[in-house]
Amino acid sequence: MAEWFSIFLSCLTPGVLFYLMVGTVAGYVIGVLPGLSATMGVALLTPLTFWLPEEQGFAMLIGVFNAGVFSGGISAILINTPGTPASIATTFDGYEMTKQGKPGLALGLNTIFSCIGGWIGTLVLMLAAFPLAKFALKFGPAEFFALAIFGLTMMVSVSQQSIVKGLLTGFLGLLLSTIGTDPMLGMPRFTFNIAEIMDGISFIAVMIGMFGLGEVLFQMYNGENRGQAQKIQSLGRVLPTWEEFKRCIPGSVVGSIISVIVGAIPGTGGDIAGLIGWDQAKRMSKKPEEFGKGSPEGVAVTCLANNACLGGSLVTMMTLGVPGESISAVLLGSLMMYGMDPGPALFTENRSFVMTFMVLMMLAYVIIMVLGLATAKYSTALINLKKEIVWLTVIALCVIGSYAMNSSFVDVLIMAVSGLLGFFFRKLNFPLGPIILGLLLGRMAESNFRRALSLGGMSYKLFYTKPISVILLLLAVLAVVTPVYKNYKAKKQIGETK
Repeated sequence: MAEWFSIFLSCLTPGVLFYLMVGTVAGYVIGVLPGLSATMGVALLTPLTFWLPEEQGFAMLIGVFNAGVFSGGISAILINTPGTPASIATTFDGYEMTKQGKPGLALGLNTIFSCIGGWIGTLVLMLAAFPLAKFALKFGPAEFFALAIFGLTMMVSVSQQSIVKGLLTGFLGLLLSTIGTDPMLGMPRFTFNIAEIMDGISFIAVMIGMFGLGEVLFQMYNGENRGQAQKIQSLGRVLPTWEEFKRCIPGSVVGSIISVIVGAIPGTGGDIAGLIGWDQAKRMSKKPEEFGKGSPEGVAVTCLANNACLGGSLVTMMTLGVPGESISAVLLGSLMMYGMDPGPALFTENRSFVMTFMVLMMLAYVIIMVLGLATAKYSTALINLKKEIVWLTVIALCVIGSYAMNSSFVDVLIMAVSGLLGFFFRKLNFPLGPIILGLLLGRMAESNFRRALSLGGMSYKLFYTKPISVILLLLAVLAVVTPVYKNYKAKKQIGETK
């Protein structure tokens, strides 16, 4: 307990609190603007934090990470356009409340229950991460290889509409991960004698290009015309009454449990957690007929779910090194750029950093609570910001951020090429998440596969004689086969109905 108190005091230093607030405000703005996501925010700002001490730099990223997800609900409520994918379910009741003249109450519920969800998720992270990391210390090369394959297949298996497209983009990420120095022999591979990529392709530059420049190019190509917020004469009251708050509690309790579990499963995310939470809250509600028509319960549970989900996703990301969704994959890359190696060793070699991370998560939601309630009336001004200004700002940040990491124009070129790829992938409906995951986990899979072979005398016996390895590989197969079977079954039913 004394150690936690000491960490808490260190997080209250002016420098750390300042950058936590800067990151929270930046995440708030990025999340409100449709088309800009928390994933993009973390990718863009990571290189800009390198000149800061690690506590201050990561405080800024944690602020962006948490606030970006929360503020995505603001545009969902005001213009029926989710600022982040996690806020899809918030549109069901949030926009209806705005049309009924209660935008203030909807924004208040978004703020309050997003923070409650965030605190619950972080508390689960605090309680579950250390025991899970202790268990994971028993992993050897065979187990880590199986874990990497499991993470890759889980992400690919939920790749939007097309599993084949997800597999293709994931395979591209794996190919990119082979560029650089051979992890076992130390020989350069596929580098074309370019010194800047001897250590591999910069995944931060790839992420900035894919999620930043690619998104801007896609919006410019489509001539994206965002919805405009209504001319709201008055927000009305922002804080719910005690009776309204009590009505939201049963569904929120169930939603928080579901969301943390959903978040801990690689391949899921806040969008899935929000949809499941909304459905379960509707089943439990005394007034289910109001759901989808402006129910405060519906807004509360979806906002709680997509934030509680973050804590669950961080459990598997930090303890096992397997991100659950795109945003945690980007945060995983940020950790690695700071010299941290996510996995069980992180909890023994960098215990104080892990504890600082968790305390900063708690403090970030305190700032979000104050910021969200105090600035509700200014939300419409942000949403109506000219898209050309947003595009120019993002492009400038993409160039500055990719160059700032290593002062290398090669990284800027990688970012630009990744941006073009991101644009074409969006246009062709190819998912981007598997590329990043393949790039991050590819080397982990390759190096541990080769180590396991060496330990087993160039035999595959370690992979099928280790119980944990066998279980993870079976789960990986199941993760790919299950959605394929579901798609086949669905198509067969459609054919029968015709």
